[in-house]
Amino acid sequence: MTEVAVKVDHVTKSFRLYHERNQSLKSAVMRGRTSVHDTFLALEDVTLDVPMGSTFGLIGSNGSGKSTLLKCLANIYYPNSGTITHFGKIAAMLEVGSGFHAELSGRENIFLNGSILGMTKKEVTKKLDEIIDFSGVEQFIDQPVKNYSSGMYVRLGFAIAINVDPDILVVDEVLAVGDGEFQEKCFQKFRDFKAAGKTVILVSHSMETVEAMCDYAAWLNRGTLEIVGPAAPTIRAYLDTLPTGA
Repeated sequence: MTEVAVKVDHVTKSFRLYHERNQSLKSAVMRGRTSVHDTFLALEDVTLDVPMGSTFGLIGSNGSGKSTLLKCLANIYYPNSGTITHFGKIAAMLEVGSGFHAELSGRENIFLNGSILGMTKKEVTKKLDEIIDFSGVEQFIDQPVKNYSSGMYVRLGFAIAINVDPDILVVDEVLAVGDGEFQEKCFQKFRDFKAAGKTVILVSHSMETVEAMCDYAAWLNRGTLEIVGPAAPTIRAYLDTLPTGA
């Protein structure tokens, strides 16, 4: 039986969508009533297992719940109901510049971001040269990251995340910001992870990328899980629902 890296068990996640712009406590008291809102169901009763040592893709159209599920996997969001269990150390690369302080240099942000991801100062120092080399931003490493392009942010953030040496790496569409050479470095790192028995979970709108990189995929549609299984047939099932030429 295949070992499991992440178990998602009947996960539901909803958000409140408010009708009024001013949602302060004072305004609510002055009106003498509670705020008016709708409930948006981003994920509804999603259950799946991510096999250990696999590269696992989350696919679906915009608004399908992919990024919400990824953030639940990374413990940024917590489900309203259901559970997510990780079997191993997890690191996430979700948004450009997440965990960075704009006024600090790239070098200082490596230590800051590394500590956020659970590394000690000694561990970061040991891997500092490797992180800088992989990021390709050596020339600007002592400049404030507020001066970095989005591509530089991504390269540095990814270089830090992979050097945390996680058992499970969670990656959002951010890699699309990088250039072709950097993307190939990332994909090679994914292959190295897999060879080492580690797990990668990624969201991508590129079905070519998912089919090339992933062993398994889960197709989400408006918050519900349509299919989970081997990547190629799951991708075909999803593409068959799209308008011709999409």
